[in-house]
Amino acid sequence: MNRLLRFATLFATLFCIGASALAQQVLTQQVLKLSTTTSTENSGLLKHLLPAFEAQSGLKVHVISVGTGKALELAKNGDVDVTLVHARPSEEKFVNDGYGVERRDVMYNDFVLVGPSSDPAGIKGMKDIRAALKRIVDTKSRFISRGDNSGTDQMEQAYWKEIGVKPVGGAYVSAGLGMGEVLTMASELQAYTLTDRATYVTYRARTGLDIAVQGDPKMFNPYGIIAVNPSRHKDVNFKGAMQLIRWITSDAGQQRIAGYRVDGQQLFFPSASRP
Repeated sequence: MNRLLRFATLFATLFCIGASALAQQVLTQQVLKLSTTTSTENSGLLKHLLPAFEAQSGLKVHVISVGTGKALELAKNGDVDVTLVHARPSEEKFVNDGYGVERRDVMYNDFVLVGPSSDPAGIKGMKDIRAALKRIVDTKSRFISRGDNSGTDQMEQAYWKEIGVKPVGGAYVSAGLGMGEVLTMASELQAYTLTDRATYVTYRARTGLDIAVQGDPKMFNPYGIIAVNPSRHKDVNFKGAMQLIRWITSDAGQQRIAGYRVDGQQLFFPSASRP
């Protein structure tokens, strides 16, 4: 009888352990970890997109909003399942190095150069971003940089490299902050900064900054989505990542992107690429 009781107790213990492990596995499968840029978060786009995807898929998306460089680093380390970013050269390197698979175009917007209404550099209305930045340097006007290896920061640094000069000393502040915080800082310091249009529009009322330069083809800003390579990180939720990729590039996802507006202005434009 004692032996039977011990066996029954052991069986019940093993059953509970197995059930707990299964429950934990199901719980893990229900969460999808997404690293993305601050622009998709600060603009309010994700709050507009993700509830529809979650309702359809049954997944709960956990968003980590950082600069593109950090977002790709999280994906490289297998800390997330999928990444949505905007720095094409870095995205292509990420895939070519074997860290990501199934990269697709999702949408685009553009960068704008913004600054105080007083326009100390006299650049308002210019169409050439490089000429405008050169004038900022020449007039020793203050410029606030993201300084965080984000997609915006990478684009800004490429501009400085092309013109062969950048502000020095107190005229150049490398903030190491997200786009919304940098816009707030530019407002407080009456400085210029480069920003994606979506975040600028969202923060415009609270910063009072004006668009100084826009419309240069070099300010085009495409976004891509990439699944983390499951052959590198076997624990990633690749199935969930592909669900999000297929949804966001589907007609339903693309229409939802096109339908997102702030103050009546469309902020992102669908550009999905599919296999």
